[in-house]
Amino acid sequence: MTRLSVNINKLATLRNARGGNQPDLIKSTRDIEAFGAQGITIHPRPDERHIRYQDARDLKSVVTTEFNIEGNPIPSFCDLVLEVKPDQVTLVPDAPDAITSNAGWDTRKHQKHLQDIIATFKASGIRTSIFVDPDPEMVRAAADTGTDRVELYTESYATAFPADAEAAVLPFRKAGEAAAAVGLGLNAGHDLNLDNIAWFAQEVPGLLEVSIGHALICEAIYDGLESVIAAYLKKLS
Repeated sequence: MTRLSVNINKLATLRNARGGNQPDLIKSTRDIEAFGAQGITIHPRPDERHIRYQDARDLKSVVTTEFNIEGNPIPSFCDLVLEVKPDQVTLVPDAPDAITSNAGWDTRKHQKHLQDIIATFKASGIRTSIFVDPDPEMVRAAADTGTDRVELYTESYATAFPADAEAAVLPFRKAGEAAAAVGLGLNAGHDLNLDNIAWFAQEVPGLLEVSIGHALICEAIYDGLESVIAAYLKKLS
């Protein structure tokens, strides 16, 4: 069975928009795990516009499943990961001003850089994963960095899925096969949702984990509005 790791960045965005501590990330994390999620993912960025570095420290003692911290391995991020020691670190080559992750690593061009960073994390007992596009060549080159896993960037799948599910998943199937051939674990994430996740999990071999945040939080809002509005109307009746 593929594990679900819930990315809680959007909850932090909502909290920071108003100030204060609502929604409470600690309570939310406990609830998410109680509802069955098998992991918590955060992606702190240098400007701390959603997840703050202190959130990572606070969540370390709260998460009881698997804690995954993802981000661009700039020095401050690496220091944070080595301090917190999550179960997994996912290296993402996003620019500091990027709204969201939008490309995977070129694992050939950046191989030495990734090798050095990954060796440091693995020496501290942290499982490593590299964010890559669904390109078998990039997956195979990732193995030479020493990483434990790759995370496939699934935006292209989500975009193409409504028109042609088979064509959409084909590159990811090939990337999954390449990962298995070189002994890498396989994760995936970005724009996966309730409409497209089942086909992806069924068709991509060896899928260990998906990380889902934005879509899951949107779906939770849609599905929860009815019961919350009903509760307010009852209070006002």
